[in-house]
Amino acid sequence: MPLLVWLPRYRRSDLPGDLTAGLTTAVMLIPQAMAYAMLAGLPPIVGLYAAIAPLVVYALFGGSAKLAVGPVAMDSLLVAAALSGVTLAAGESQVTVAAALAVMVGAVQLTMGALGLGFVVNFLSQPVLAAFTSAAAVVIAASQLGALFGVKLPASTGIHAIAADLWAARAGLHAPTLLVGLAAMALLLALRRFRGRALMVVVLALAGSWALDLPAHGVAVLGPVPAGLPTPALPVASWATIVALAPAAVTIALLSFVEALSSSLAVADAGDRPAPDRELAALGLSNIATGFMRGYPIAGGLSRTAVNAQAGARTGLAGVFTAGLVALALVVLAPLLRDLPRAALAAIILVSVAGLVDLELPRALWRLRRRESMTFGVTLAATLMLGITLGLALGVLLSLALFVLRTTRPHTAELGRLPGTEVYRNRARFADALPVPGLLLLRLDAQLYFANAAFLREAVLRRLESAKAPIRAVILDCSGIHDVDVSALATLRELRRTLTARGVELHFAAVTGPVRDVFARSSFAAEVGAQRFSFTVHEAVRRALGEPVAFDPRALQATV
Repeated sequence: MPLLVWLPRYRRSDLPGDLTAGLTTAVMLIPQAMAYAMLAGLPPIVGLYAAIAPLVVYALFGGSAKLAVGPVAMDSLLVAAALSGVTLAAGESQVTVAAALAVMVGAVQLTMGALGLGFVVNFLSQPVLAAFTSAAAVVIAASQLGALFGVKLPASTGIHAIAADLWAARAGLHAPTLLVGLAAMALLLALRRFRGRALMVVVLALAGSWALDLPAHGVAVLGPVPAGLPTPALPVASWATIVALAPAAVTIALLSFVEALSSSLAVADAGDRPAPDRELAALGLSNIATGFMRGYPIAGGLSRTAVNAQAGARTGLAGVFTAGLVALALVVLAPLLRDLPRAALAAIILVSVAGLVDLELPRALWRLRRRESMTFGVTLAATLMLGITLGLALGVLLSLALFVLRTTRPHTAELGRLPGTEVYRNRARFADALPVPGLLLLRLDAQLYFANAAFLREAVLRRLESAKAPIRAVILDCSGIHDVDVSALATLRELRRTLTARGVELHFAAVTGPVRDVFARSSFAAEVGAQRFSFTVHEAVRRALGEPVAFDPRALQATV
């Protein structure tokens, strides 16, 4: 428990920073938690329930002193998508199922942390994450247009379905509701440098609702909000519901971990860099805690984490202070929230997610890596049209497919000698690199394994057939090959037999240590012959041309 490390060292001078950070973060968290719960399709009070226990549990087990956990927009949208696809059994409610989902998410994260599986998030590439986040932000914003315009829209996570539903409901647009929402958005934008702007909007919206009697004019409000802290209870869901929620639980577990880890690393200093597996376990325990307190899945929010750090958070006690203030608000302020216009909360969500749309990365990808820009575009379109879960899945699959494509058809260079030197370079990049008469020099820049070994064999044979002059020897520059598996070794044996039948020698140059180990243990080095191995390409060229070169036995020495 990291608590046992920082608590004994806690100094009185740390207290002002933690208190200030706790208060400042709570001012942001209270309105955001209610808004995000509404985004998830849950009563706003559930967002406040999810903003108490996780903060305390993370302070006990988390490795970051500055990470601010709690409800976030991305997880809320995922929860909404998950709940919309579940048919509730008798006795189940949206709140109970959301709490059960939080426990499932926590169990997945806790298991992954215990098994050391934090590395799996590496399969979520930056283009996939950026496209998914941008598309999700657009879907989140679109999903709040119903509350902003005062019309009832069915739950949907596809942008085309939301647009169609909004167009169909256009005749029911409620002008007073739209005016409240636009006024709230204008105020949020005007106060964008003020950290407590969301809370100020809530206060002013409440004051306006009371003064103008907005409910009497048809403006939708929260309605009765139960006061007091939630009673801890095990959220019970049917087996069919659990099975239906399982894919969403895994998706939310991975994404919330990525969001929390990236947020904590963004504000970490040299002594506050959390370990991924420990963070998985801490987030898992936090999600289990929020499930038992009638909340819903949480993560670490980047904006609140940045505010927490800037406000002077020194230890995890800042999160405890934030949780205490949220609990106090639940006890004291909950009855006052009944007349809060829902359009004001929708405005908070719209302004909050606007910054999630990444406009810079797609331009950079188009300029630097066209193939990865395709990954971005497909993930963006799939998330917008098919929903967030399928969009993310397609993005990950496309990234893996491109990875496999790159490794099965790796970069291969035909080498030539720079005049007056013993240096050999790629002839496609160095115009003055001249071929060596009678020799074919190739360099493969990848590991050699079952999926690309045939590609190397075909590359060699294709160049032999297209050569304008007879080739007496093929030299493989192995400096870029760091590993060879059994299938690739069999292909090399087959290539050697094919070349020998054609009267062509096969030489190896600059073989790396791990590959030499495989060659030595498999007796392949003995089959080829010690004189066919060289430290450098130039030595291999001289041997292939029949020039005398002293053999250095270290070229074949099996090393780690």
